[in-house]
Amino acid sequence: QAKRQMAHARPEWAANGAPATRGRCPVCGTRMYKRGATPAHEHLPKPEVKPRAKKGKRGGRRRRKKAADTGAPVRRTGKLVVVESPAKARTIGRYLGKGYTVKSSVGHVRDLLKSRLSVDVENDFEPEYRVPNEKRAVVKDLRDAAARASEIFLATDPDREGEAIAWHVMESAEMDPDRTRRVVFQEITRTAVQEAFDHPRPIDMDRVNAQQARRILDRLVGYKLSPLLWRKVRRGLSAGRVQSVALRLVVEREREIDAFDPQEYWIVRAEVSQERLRPERPRPSFVARLHRIDDAEPALHAEAEVQPHLARLERAAWNVGEVRLGTRTRRPAAPFTTSTLQQEASRRLNFGTNRTMRVAQQLYEGIDIGDEGATGLITYMRTDSVTVSQEAVTAARAFIAGQFGSEYVPDTPPTYRTRSKTAQEAHEAIRPTVVERTPRQVKSFLTRDQYNLYRLVWERFVASQMEAATYDTVSADLYAGDAVTPVVERPYLFRATGSTLRFAGFLALYEESVEDGEEDEEEGVPADLEQGEAIDLLRLLPDQRFTQPPPRYSEASLVKALEENDIGRPSTYASIISTIQNRGYVVREKRRLIPTETGYLVNDLLVEHFPDIISTDFTARMEDELDAIAEGNEAWVPIISAFYGRFADDLEKADAQIERVNLRVEPEPVGRDCPLCGNPLVYREGRYGRFVGCSDFPTCRHTEQIVVKVGVPCPLDAGDILEKRTRKGRLFYGCANYPECDWTSWKKPLPQPCRHCGGLVVQAGRAEAKCTNCGERQPVLQSKPEPRTDG
Repeated sequence: QAKRQMAHARPEWAANGAPATRGRCPVCGTRMYKRGATPAHEHLPKPEVKPRAKKGKRGGRRRRKKAADTGAPVRRTGKLVVVESPAKARTIGRYLGKGYTVKSSVGHVRDLLKSRLSVDVENDFEPEYRVPNEKRAVVKDLRDAAARASEIFLATDPDREGEAIAWHVMESAEMDPDRTRRVVFQEITRTAVQEAFDHPRPIDMDRVNAQQARRILDRLVGYKLSPLLWRKVRRGLSAGRVQSVALRLVVEREREIDAFDPQEYWIVRAEVSQERLRPERPRPSFVARLHRIDDAEPALHAEAEVQPHLARLERAAWNVGEVRLGTRTRRPAAPFTTSTLQQEASRRLNFGTNRTMRVAQQLYEGIDIGDEGATGLITYMRTDSVTVSQEAVTAARAFIAGQFGSEYVPDTPPTYRTRSKTAQEAHEAIRPTVVERTPRQVKSFLTRDQYNLYRLVWERFVASQMEAATYDTVSADLYAGDAVTPVVERPYLFRATGSTLRFAGFLALYEESVEDGEEDEEEGVPADLEQGEAIDLLRLLPDQRFTQPPPRYSEASLVKALEENDIGRPSTYASIISTIQNRGYVVREKRRLIPTETGYLVNDLLVEHFPDIISTDFTARMEDELDAIAEGNEAWVPIISAFYGRFADDLEKADAQIERVNLRVEPEPVGRDCPLCGNPLVYREGRYGRFVGCSDFPTCRHTEQIVVKVGVPCPLDAGDILEKRTRKGRLFYGCANYPECDWTSWKKPLPQPCRHCGGLVVQAGRAEAKCTNCGERQPVLQSKPEPRTDG
């Protein structure tokens, strides 16, 4: 990407007698070729050029005569429909029937050239589009079909990218604008498709320009910043307007964690029982938490501060103060948008963002479900709106009444507010196309991933139209102190809260999952507590804790952060996260995103020299301007021009100020020699993390996995259980004595034995364990961290 003086230049004559020079790049050794005469050609004998023999009528290519060449009128019959994917083409073709020819563009048919900027910054940022070689046959086929069709319908996706694809298809295939119309539908069903074809419209050039502006903006940033990284760091790196902001979020979160100073604190809970139930065995009990000491919030930061209070509480009299009974209503979650679908699929199904969108695309484009043929099962899956059509709401309410009863149908349909201020309300939320088509009915036609995701979408939508859940709540104040002191004047106030589900409502079908650490802590508190009633203390439960840093981003929580900061759009979330991982800026470990050294370096360089661009504020502001272009309120050229003027100045300054960075780091030695060649073994970084390899690579290709002991013996032969990885990098646990012992587990074994049978316990959730012998579930026993010391 830079001009170099050719090394080892060798003049030559081409086969057609034209002068040329061959050589190599003096920096990287790449072959170089330059046409044109040089002084060296003056003394170089020119070979005789033999004229090519002209092919005869039979051997040469015969030019097909077109109707336009002969002047004959073109006879156009039938209607042409163009969609993006072959699967979508098959489904729509079955709905339209005879008279329609449905063809697929197989995605984009035209784009900016990859080999250069392809944006004329001196001429109003005019883009230079090109049909890739692999799409030329597709475009030719569409051009020929369009020439024969009486009407042309472009049925690409309903978002801005789909609008842009439709325009590129029309331009590259030279379709007559007077015969070309645009059709849009949110779901691929017979009714929706026929309704769309009854109301075609022209291509919306405002939306095309918005997408074109986004593409040009991203090209300017990427193709200017990436070569800067190649020159200053190393080749293969990339930067982008949106991906670099996402990387900054991950890096800044990691630095928050590194800088976090954990502080010790203690909470005190008490397990108590109603005194009048003393004769009963076992005694029903509930737990209350220390709320105040002498009308002030408890500030307990060390065990020495807790012990005096425990001694007083052991001797204290306990009585009930105020008891508050009430009800609480819990509303269902809104139907899925793209971001909430990706978040829930990550938490519940352990799907990455790419996997979620790939499966959702299959469900949208159509699945063969027997007698009905290929049918779209969900609506369009790239949306930031929670709007639902009235027909879908009516169908859902009728289904709920028939399956669950009329009490589960709210008096008025629930309405939901879109989180994103820039949501395209013309879109719908993600929902099943036919609510009566339950997951069980189509399970036999779906793959495992398709079934799990369809079930998630179906349950979420149906639950969103159901009645809210109702809880009976109880909150009680417990006072502890000297018996002679009036109850409400005692120094220790404990508070117990609990709730009981009165009416399940939407919870009869679906409950939204939460991020780790967001679970509610509630205890079962008896509702028959009476004010002044004596309470019997069973035991005190002091608990040492430490303040926790913010959690690392998972793919789900990063998508949530991108949406909250208006970074990107629903169609880009998956590609953003994939890019920062594929470039080696971020690695995914235990479902969490961790920046690499390269990620730190690239982020710091970009933030230091381009703080106005690599920021959430700039990215969100630019999204607002792109929305204004799509609505026809702004022209795209002035917006790009205003941005590029500042950006070009920053780029010139950064190129002069940034010094070359050396990323080469000497591998860390393991401390033993290679068993094949005797050279030292070293730790290396690979696609799936660290591994042990020979220092004489690539001559010696010996590799080993890094042995990590879990600290739990194998249940079969008492050997050590080790962390291992599959060929694709997935973590699992196996016995160190393999192949003699083939015990394995996807779940992490825990050192605590089963409290019922003493068997091996494995992690079954964030705070839950499961016995591999009897299947009993029990809480995870958390080991307390060592307190910090100045040493």
